[in-house]
Formats: sequence, C-alpha cells, structure tokens
Amino acid sequence: MANIPTWIPVVALALFDESERVLMQQRPADRHHGGLWEFPGGKVENGEIPRFALVREIAEELAIALDPVQLEPSVFADEAGEKQVVLFLYTSHQPCGAVQASDGQNWGWFCFEEAAKLDLAPMDRRMLAQISHSAP
Repeated sequence: MANIPTWIPVVALALFDESERVLMQQRPADRHHGGLWEFPGGKVENGEIPRFALVREIAEELAIALDPVQLEPSVFADEAGEKQVVLFLYTSHQPCGAVQASDGQNWGWFCFEEAAKLDLAPMDRRMLAQISHSAP
C-alpha cells in the first residue's frame, strides 16, 4: 500500500518589525481563501524540515532572506476539508529588508488591532488571537 499522507503540513511566519507590527499578505484571488489576509508561508515539501521550508517559502513569495535560527515555533491550527491542513506558525523579530511580493499580492505591516480588522483566513484569525494574547 502506498504511503499517502493524511494531512498537509503548512508553515507560516509572524514577522515583527521594530514597531511590533506584524507582516501580513493577501492571498491571490484564484487560490483557496482567495482575497483573504494571512501570515505569509506555504507548504512543507516532502523531506523538508519545517523551519527551512518557511525560509524557502518566504524567499520565494516576499524576497526576504531569513535566518532559520531566529524562527521561534509559536502556535498551530488545523482546518478540515478535502485535505486536512495543519498550519505551524513561527514568530521572529529579525530585520528583513525590503519586501517584494512575487505574485503581486498586497501585503503590509499591521499592529494587532489593525490585523484583527482584516478579512483573515480562519486559521490565521485564530493564530493572530493566540499570539496577540501572549504578546508583551
């Protein structure tokens, strides 16, 4: 019998700037949860370590070079559907330089209150609430 995964591991990043604003991006309209805002990230490929998958995804999507050592595991959420998705959120306060969205999607830096007012994807809304409650 083939080894078929029963869930999809996805990684995302809550990257904070010097003003404690978090980086969020808007999903492309033609994708699942199209037009909703989310923490940037993507799928973990077969054989990949999650934090290195996140470094790769952020470089591909936003042209940001991250130091994987400065990524802190934070919270996770799951979403049932055709395929079970488990989203692992990492946090970081490392400097990132200029952000350049590769797919032309909208992005921005938001304080927790501003981010909470965005039209967020369901898992991202839950994770935002979790990290905002634990913020100093």
